[in-house]
Amino acid sequence: MPSFKIDVSTAVVFVATAPTPKLANAKTGERAMDRETGAGLSTVGLLVSDEGEGNLYQVTIPETGLPEGLAPGMPVKVVGLKARDWENEFNGQKRHSISFRAVAITSAV
Repeated sequence: MPSFKIDVSTAVVFVATAPTPKLANAKTGERAMDRETGAGLSTVGLLVSDEGEGNLYQVTIPETGLPEGLAPGMPVKVVGLKARDWENEFNGQKRHSISFRAVAITSAV
């Protein structure tokens, strides 16, 4: 499926939730890995505010793109944010949503 770039150059972005390891398999605890680099993936909650509207996004980021000490409330810049729609079927039930992925997060301070 295609992915779409998201321009956050004019947005104010804050960490909403600290990074947590993304799991490929919740039953076994297997960590999700970046297919290109082999780096472990984490999920970070980001509050993105732009043009009078704020949204909370769960963004997947390789651990190589996460600075030390990310904590809720920190202002950050997002590098290479993209959105991708997905759909799957589990136990006969179709699910669909949009996933968000970024190359890195840097401190805005």
